[in-house]
Amino acid sequence: MADETLDPALINTSDGPVLIVAAAKQETERSSGRHQHCRGQLFGSMRGLLTIGVDEGVWVVPTTHAIWVPPHRVHWARSHGPFHGFAVYVAEPACATLPAAPCAIRMSSLLREATLRAASWPPGPFDAPAGRLAGVILDEIGSLPADPLGLPLPRDARLLRIAQALLDDPADGRGLEEWARWAAISDRSLSRRFASETGFTFTAWRQRARLMRALEMLAEEVPVTRIALELGYSTASTFIALFRRTFGVTPALYRDRFQSAPGSEAGTR
Repeated sequence: MADETLDPALINTSDGPVLIVAAAKQETERSSGRHQHCRGQLFGSMRGLLTIGVDEGVWVVPTTHAIWVPPHRVHWARSHGPFHGFAVYVAEPACATLPAAPCAIRMSSLLREATLRAASWPPGPFDAPAGRLAGVILDEIGSLPADPLGLPLPRDARLLRIAQALLDDPADGRGLEEWARWAAISDRSLSRRFASETGFTFTAWRQRARLMRALEMLAEEVPVTRIALELGYSTASTFIALFRRTFGVTPALYRDRFQSAPGSEAGTR
């Protein structure tokens, strides 16, 4: 998230430098409501966890990844627990060669270090070295592979109502048939359309929503057993086993990783 001292007018114009980079540290959670601006934005963190949302989906972002949002796209953001992060605002003309849709990218060490250097630049026009480094940052944003980290949202209003209810309460244990009745849609249509519009079956999407909420709770230092029970798992061991299958590590180790120093976990190409 951007530094609170950054003038909002700077990110609502493409005048000035091609990049504006801001950094922020805080020990408490921070959020920004739905908004848009004429510059594209890259969200990332060195410590802690971010949740970024757009109309099409939601991402829970550990320090290994960053989220790109193109110009004029409505989005919102919030941090979880202690947080140290950055925002890169890209002038609209320079976004022509960058991803056209919001996406998650795996952070490279080069992108992370270049961004941190740029965050220390004084306001004003770039000198030659700064201009070259800005080009490196743009090249990295444009060339790093997208990562399917997020949770796509359905477009159908009835399905979107179900998805939003599950995001509000991932532990809701109603089955597909009950949700279909609640949203006034046939269970067969719900199943078929959910898969076609999100790329996930209804059951897989709900499981992914629960795991994304688990990541947020881990960042907030909620005990693993409490996370399991609050998200509707029958036992902590069931939750831990599913988490390990999905992320390759236990919840406790995952929490340690995204709270550790960025150099120990920075992504590479």
